[in-house]
Parts: sequence; C-alpha cells; structure tokens
Amino acid sequence: MEIMFKVAALAVTAVLCSAVVRRGAPEFSLLMALGAGLCIVWLGMDALERVLGTIRHMAVVAQLEDEVLRPVVKTVALSLMTKITGELCRSAGESGIAAFVETVGTILALGVALPLAEGVLELMAQLLT
Repeated sequence: MEIMFKVAALAVTAVLCSAVVRRGAPEFSLLMALGAGLCIVWLGMDALERVLGTIRHMAVVAQLEDEVLRPVVKTVALSLMTKITGELCRSAGESGIAAFVETVGTILALGVALPLAEGVLELMAQLLT
C-alpha cells in the first residue's frame, strides 16, 4: 500500500509539472512523462520480483515445465509493454502510431501464446482418445 501512495504522489506531481512545461516546451513534457513512468516502474520492481517468485514456486508445486510458463509470462510482458508504449504515443499526440503499436502487440502476443494453445489442444486430444 505504501508503494502505491508513492506511485500516486509521483504520478500527480509529474502530471502537474508536465502541464506547466507543456505550455512552454511541449517536447519536454513527453520526456517528463517518460521519466516519471520509468521511476514508477522502478518503484514497482520489488513487487514484480515477488510475483515472479510466486509464479515460479507455483509452477514447481504444480510440476509445470518452463515451456508452459514461459509463454504466459511473455504474453503478460508484451501486453504491458504494448499498453505503456501506446499510452506514451497518445500522450505525444500520435494516436495513429499508438494504434499500430497496439495492433502489432496483439499479433506478437498471439504468436507467443499459440504454442501454449497447441499444447492444450494436444492434451485434450490425448485425454479424449
């Protein structure tokens, strides 16, 4: 909870500063948003490490192979990167580029998840025979 208060305070401060800077030098406003975003992600890294550790532990307990877990983690990472990049593009006034980023992110996430879907289908076929 403490981290979220820090994130919220940093975000509100960055938004206010960005609004002031945007009037005089709009190109610096985007840089400020990017810098604030990186600081916010850095604040959340401890939680991310705990989440990944828990996922690894659950995979060991469930006896899941890395081939099953890897596509899930990659899909989540692609989703987050796509969302953040798209929003940065929109903040810069480039909604067209944001749409392309989101389209490619979706295609890449599907490509990463397809082997997992194929594995599930093969497992279902084996169970049915």
